[in-house]
Amino acid sequence: MGDLEVFSYVRSAVYGVALMGVMAGTASAQGGAGGGMPGAIGAGLAVIGAGIGIGLLAKGAVESIARQPEAAGTIQINMILAAALIEGAALFAIIVGLLQNPFA
Repeated sequence: MGDLEVFSYVRSAVYGVALMGVMAGTASAQGGAGGGMPGAIGAGLAVIGAGIGIGLLAKGAVESIARQPEAAGTIQINMILAAALIEGAALFAIIVGLLQNPFA
């Protein structure tokens, strides 16, 4: 495992934990007694999963380009498309997590 891959995992974990903390703080500030914690955990896990998925996607793309440089353009286009789909799924999961907080 390379340094860049480890950094990607650590960064995604930090983002996920920070998001969980922000959402839990929002839930308690809105008067909920910890009722938003499952939503915060779910949204944090979605961020961590998306970070790991994009990290593995980039790793595979770089290795593929290193093995077959003449296909770099096609690989990059497919990588960007897949990363956008992963980000979209993570965004939907974060929205669902945000909706789990007791706002009333």
